[in-house]
Amino acid sequence: MGVGTAFGKSILIGDQFVLEEVPAIVSSIPFETVCEVERLTEGEGWILEDNRTEVPGYKDKKKHQQVESINHQLKVMNIDVKKYPLKITFGGSLLAGSGVGASAAHAVSLARALNDEFDLGLSIDEINHFGWEGEFAYHGTPSGVDNTASTYGGLLLYHIKKGEKTWERINLEKPIEVVLGNSGVTADTSKLDDHVDAQREKDPALFKSRLQKITDQAFEMKAALEADDLATVGRLMTENHKILIDMDLSHETLIYLCDKALELGALGAKVTGGGRGGYMNALTPGKELQDKVASAMEKEGFKVIRATVGGS
Repeated sequence: MGVGTAFGKSILIGDQFVLEEVPAIVSSIPFETVCEVERLTEGEGWILEDNRTEVPGYKDKKKHQQVESINHQLKVMNIDVKKYPLKITFGGSLLAGSGVGASAAHAVSLARALNDEFDLGLSIDEINHFGWEGEFAYHGTPSGVDNTASTYGGLLLYHIKKGEKTWERINLEKPIEVVLGNSGVTADTSKLDDHVDAQREKDPALFKSRLQKITDQAFEMKAALEADDLATVGRLMTENHKILIDMDLSHETLIYLCDKALELGALGAKVTGGGRGGYMNALTPGKELQDKVASAMEKEGFKVIRATVGGS
């Protein structure tokens, strides 16, 4: 039996515009998807057992994309399931939901499990590539940011430059506590590209100026993180969220959760991931502040993840 693991992620800035060559700051979070691949002694094809905990309805809504993703990965990795029928099982500590890299962790963990079971000898860069391949079914054209964080872990600046995917590590003095609050809305991230395209077509000059602003914010945030200037990081998160709201890339529940986090003392808050559903991310350095914000959301019935960014 082959086993593979992959991290969830949270993006601090640049989420929706990576394919527009806007830099993004992304961190793995200390929760993982675990995939097990077991060869069957009879039959052909593959069967699935998905034991991941989920935002209610997420797995059903993503079922077609999940099947397409697995089939595509098996094809590009040259796994012949007619000759080697498989049982594929998913589990782990990462909640299956929009905005925390669940699909990327799904794809990367499967790539690692197949590599383990069939002794393919893949490098970590090749694992990352096959994780990216698995993202097509979920995102249309994937930027690569989610699978990169899922594969390598840590805090990264991810930037596509002239079509080339690049990334570099951002080193922190210590991991930073965050609260990820879930809206309960499962977003179809494959449709977000059309929404962004519509923004560009509606007012090209405004669209260009917003992307330049977000680019400037991302580089300013990188410098602030490296200087341990968390007040500036939080301010930039909140300012960035205002741009996303204006572009209809947030959601009324996410806006409510961000406002609540800020009222309770969070240094910054914004939607994380593709937007229009999924999670928000609140910067809450220190266990006490993190628990204060998370507990308040939980009391109102929202699902939250207490996590850190910038860990190994």
